[in-house]
Amino acid sequence: MVANKSPEPELEAEAASHTGVQSVDRAITVLEILARRGDAGVSEIADEMRVHKSTASRLLSALDARGMVQQNSERGKYQLGVGILRLASAIPGRLSLAHEARPFLQALAAQFQETANLAVLRSNFAVNVDQAMGSSTLATYDWVGNLTPVHATSSGKILLAYLETGERDRILKEAGLPMLTANTITSRKALEKQLMTAAHVGYATTYQELEIGINAVAVPVRDHRGLVIGAVSVSGPAFRFDPEKEPGLLAELQQTGLLISEKMGFSPHAP
Repeated sequence: MVANKSPEPELEAEAASHTGVQSVDRAITVLEILARRGDAGVSEIADEMRVHKSTASRLLSALDARGMVQQNSERGKYQLGVGILRLASAIPGRLSLAHEARPFLQALAAQFQETANLAVLRSNFAVNVDQAMGSSTLATYDWVGNLTPVHATSSGKILLAYLETGERDRILKEAGLPMLTANTITSRKALEKQLMTAAHVGYATTYQELEIGINAVAVPVRDHRGLVIGAVSVSGPAFRFDPEKEPGLLAELQQTGLLISEKMGFSPHAP
């Protein structure tokens, strides 16, 4: 009689590898569930993952041992632990907003054939840190590095709209509301109304407010904490570019802002 041969070492290693990958995938799923729900019990996690309660319990115990989750002593439910914060805190310093946003700016410029910009708030101004130009761009003016007034640019309005009231008040008092064109908003009351609308709808526009002949629209970019750290905009000549009437532009621009935000660690489903 021929003795049964043991499985090939390669097959054993492959099976072990598959089991390990499945465990990692399940552990990550647990973290994603807790990030989305805020907290959850063993049974809730098991039901959502469609695994046995004992499997969910083992996963939570392993994550708890590494500080990735922690149990609420009062309700017995689990939530994300301080270990996640330690890992997350190491990310922002390694991320470059301009670097992460560049391919998205290029895609916007190519799709709508206009100029796409990325701006941040610096010294009471909206500063353009990157730019991509579409094939229909009439001029080749480089806005990168320029300090532009926050009250007269779509990016500036977005950056103002999500600031705390006290900080916004300080910036507007120091920078003022100078008239740059006949369309520039110079009334604080009128500007505040626009900012409130911008925060509500998620975008801000300017119609020949910085320069005659230029219209623009911008949306926010957020970081891992949900704070607005930048604005991505599309601008074009007023005779052909009306941002609120351009087919598909607002939806695409808002989606782009979200995608860049996710690159910076933002989760739209986080509590």
